[in-house]
Amino acid sequence: MTYTYSLKTHNREEMIDITSYIQESVESSKIEEGILIVYVPHTTAAVTVNENADPSVRKDITDFLRDKIPKSKEYSHLEGNADSHIKSTLVGSSLTLIIENGKLLLGTWQGIYFCEFDGPRNRNFRVKIIEG
Repeated sequence: MTYTYSLKTHNREEMIDITSYIQESVESSKIEEGILIVYVPHTTAAVTVNENADPSVRKDITDFLRDKIPKSKEYSHLEGNADSHIKSTLVGSSLTLIIENGKLLLGTWQGIYFCEFDGPRNRNFRVKIIEG
C-alpha cells in the first residue's frame, strides 16, 4: 500500500511534524506487523525522526544546519539553493520504520519530521507499507 500526502511549507527552512499522517497510514492499512517507508521525492527536502516533546529541538537542528551550511557561501550550483541540496543529502530522503501490533513503533519522545530546506513550497511525501 502506498499513500501520498501533500503539504505546504511556509518558511525557507522548517521542520513539520508529520507523525499523525504516518499513523493515519498505519491505521488505514489495517496491517498488524510490517515495515513502513517514508519517502520524500524532492532534492531540497528531507525526512527524519527526532524528539517531538520540545519544539526547541527543531529550532536547534535548523539553526545548526543553517550555521554549518550557509546559504551565502559561494557554491558551484547557480540556482541559489545549493545549501538546501546539501542539507537534504545529509538528513536523508527516506526512513524505514516498524509496525508492531497495528501501531507505529516510535520511542516515547519521537516524532517524524518533514524537513524543508528551500521553501516555501508545495511538497509531498509518500508512505509505503509492507506487511510481514
